[in-house]
Amino acid sequence: MPEVDEDAILVVGPSWVGDMVMAQSLFKLLKAARPHTAIDVLAPAWSLPIVARMPEVRQGIASGTAHGKLGLKGRRALASELRHHNYAQAIVLPRSLKAALVPWFADIPKRTGYRGESRYFLINDVRPFDASLLDQTVKRFVFLGLDDAQLPQSLPFPKLEISHDRQGRTIERLGLRTDRPVVAMMPGAEYGPAKCWPLQHFAALASELDANGFDVWVMGSEKDADAGDSIAADSAAINICGKTELEDVVDLLGFAEQAVSNDSGLMHIAAAVGCHVQAIYGSSSPRFTPPLTDRRSVHYLDLDCSPCFKRECPLGHLDCLRKLGVSSVLSDILDNRA
Repeated sequence: MPEVDEDAILVVGPSWVGDMVMAQSLFKLLKAARPHTAIDVLAPAWSLPIVARMPEVRQGIASGTAHGKLGLKGRRALASELRHHNYAQAIVLPRSLKAALVPWFADIPKRTGYRGESRYFLINDVRPFDASLLDQTVKRFVFLGLDDAQLPQSLPFPKLEISHDRQGRTIERLGLRTDRPVVAMMPGAEYGPAKCWPLQHFAALASELDANGFDVWVMGSEKDADAGDSIAADSAAINICGKTELEDVVDLLGFAEQAVSNDSGLMHIAAAVGCHVQAIYGSSSPRFTPPLTDRRSVHYLDLDCSPCFKRECPLGHLDCLRKLGVSSVLSDILDNRA
């Protein structure tokens, strides 16, 4: 068996973009404790543009297996390719059996993770899971990288690098004006509609922002294009959903002064590039997945029925979002105007 490289760690990353952003707090702590550590991150291909903007990471490696698929043959082949890195440790962030397979196939001697899905023999450095202590996603990630099992008093916030050259080219390609401060709007949420503030609220806010001297850029994937069209139809907002790659969104959010977003991956990107984040919560909780930045305003009604963590409102009324009015968000944006 080849000698292991004590300074090489493989992190099996999460599948969601927002979770990948939050995982940077773990990478920062690992590098602070051992500056010479080489951190490689195994993750779905769609999240690798985010990983590439993390200076703590040596390289991102595409997992290559479709979401939800076991893909034993593909995982074995990938593990064979990874053996030459001689990793001393793998830190497996997801709690699924599938996530632990590649480090095991790759014969990485120390495989750290939480117990889950009958993967006892795949994880040999099993960490205790205390939901009361690990009450946030970021804490659950960071805890797996600690040797003394004590969470620090404060955690480092994610900070993604911005490419100003690419930012300028993207602004020019999209024909975006830059003579007024920009508020980005992200109306989508991959998890489901119970996380989404009503589009008419976004449109009404966009109109108010235009009247107060802001430009509004609506951002998201192709799935959000219809939502962006709806907002732009009733306001002066510019819909660029589906016209950008993920790295473009990182750079454009780095240009924006503030961002209004549902609890989504793009909210966490906005936090990590320095926007003042106006975070809107419905079925999820700001106590569990807050934007990791000091520049944030949280809008959450905290109704008796929330957080339910459902994809769709189980009561059919979505009051947690419909009753969250435009005026309070507008007031906070104006209060935090640069």
